[in-house]
Amino acid sequence: MTNTTWLPDLTQFPGPKYLALVRALRDAIRAGTLPPDSQLPTVRELAWQLQITPGTVSRAYQLATQEGLLAATVGRGTFVASATPRFGPTQSFYVERDPAHLAGRIDMRAPKIPDVGQAAAFNAAFAGGAPDMTRDWLDYPSYYTEEILREALVHWLEGRVLGDVTADDIALSYGGQNAVNLIFQCCLRGDRPMVLIEDLAYAGFRHAARLSRADVQSLEGDAEGLRPDVLEAACRRHSPQILCLTTEAQNPTTVRMTESRRREIADIARAYEMQILEDDCYSIAKSDIPSLRALAPERTWHVGSFSKSVSAALRLGYIVCPSGMGRAGRLTAQHSFIGLARPISDLCLSLLTSGVAADLRAKVQDGFSDRLEAVVNVLGGYDLAWQPGLPFVWLRLPSGWRASTFARMAEAEGVLLRSADEFALVHGRAPNAVRMAIPGNHSCLQIELACRRLARLLDSPPAELSV
Repeated sequence: MTNTTWLPDLTQFPGPKYLALVRALRDAIRAGTLPPDSQLPTVRELAWQLQITPGTVSRAYQLATQEGLLAATVGRGTFVASATPRFGPTQSFYVERDPAHLAGRIDMRAPKIPDVGQAAAFNAAFAGGAPDMTRDWLDYPSYYTEEILREALVHWLEGRVLGDVTADDIALSYGGQNAVNLIFQCCLRGDRPMVLIEDLAYAGFRHAARLSRADVQSLEGDAEGLRPDVLEAACRRHSPQILCLTTEAQNPTTVRMTESRRREIADIARAYEMQILEDDCYSIAKSDIPSLRALAPERTWHVGSFSKSVSAALRLGYIVCPSGMGRAGRLTAQHSFIGLARPISDLCLSLLTSGVAADLRAKVQDGFSDRLEAVVNVLGGYDLAWQPGLPFVWLRLPSGWRASTFARMAEAEGVLLRSADEFALVHGRAPNAVRMAIPGNHSCLQIELACRRLARLLDSPPAELSV
């Protein structure tokens, strides 16, 4: 029930009213005055009680939610979070795969790479290079031990239009999410810096921003990608320090940003002295459109990883840093974790230099493509967005469906999905749509049968379902 008896005295907190309200919330939650799971007053109700504007309350609620003190559910209201750690996020955006929970289900929440012989390739690489690999595994990794791997990654990236890139421009990371965190450490300055993201975006951006004590503003896009007019208005209003976006394969909508739109985005970023984080982790091997790293090399941090192309278990990520910023990126990584573990870096180097990594990437791409075809064959008649080779699709739901309801009923049918809500800010725009990732651990036939179950749901919205 709503806790309407809580009425803080904001006069005891100096500074802006919205920050005073955040501090009052923090103190009340930690003191137990507002216990976990208790519902807070609505924005308008609390604003009336405190004689402040609804916008002030809304901003305070949003900041407290980003801090992990509150949790908001569309259609239900705002609650004190069940768990309220002093720092950091309250929940993980990483999709856990509990074998007991997944028994008999098709998990389409996050892509799972198909088995194309990775284990045998890894074993062969370790066996073939074991004497050389283990000789130096007693000391810390260093700039010199990772230089050859960075050179190999330059060749790995030859299918993308990135501009002039050398090994000196590359910093290594433990996967794409770690790369995002490192970039924020490099770029964000001051108290509560502003980060811009797309209105539907990879949840890791906002979680990384929370860890960096940054505010997040989401921006509207269209069929070509992020809207330049919306971006420029946000730059004038918020003075953001970094823009996070995905140009090749927008997650979750699959939109591929046009070259003209990329050039407009690059020009705006340059005019407002804003850095760009370009997430390329989901992209397929080759692209003929210039990346933002090519169009604005002085300010673009281009992120990639092995997680969607070779193996998620290797945790190899990389950053193509802005021109002249490679050393800064590497030093930030070094201060965070010294360097990649030698067994991982040596294995990845062997896979890259032998050509095995490229071969595995091609086979993984084919495996995803076959399974994607199974999805499109069944659901292509609905409002489905997809790109050839991408390991996920975006399904806009027919009239009568809400995304959360559809995801819940799909789970009852043994299919796990992610609703649009999971990709939006708490108070952001969340259309009635779901993202369906390609489960490479299931056969095309299994995926086809799962999609037929979803098709039956799509044809029978809740208002038409028998009670």
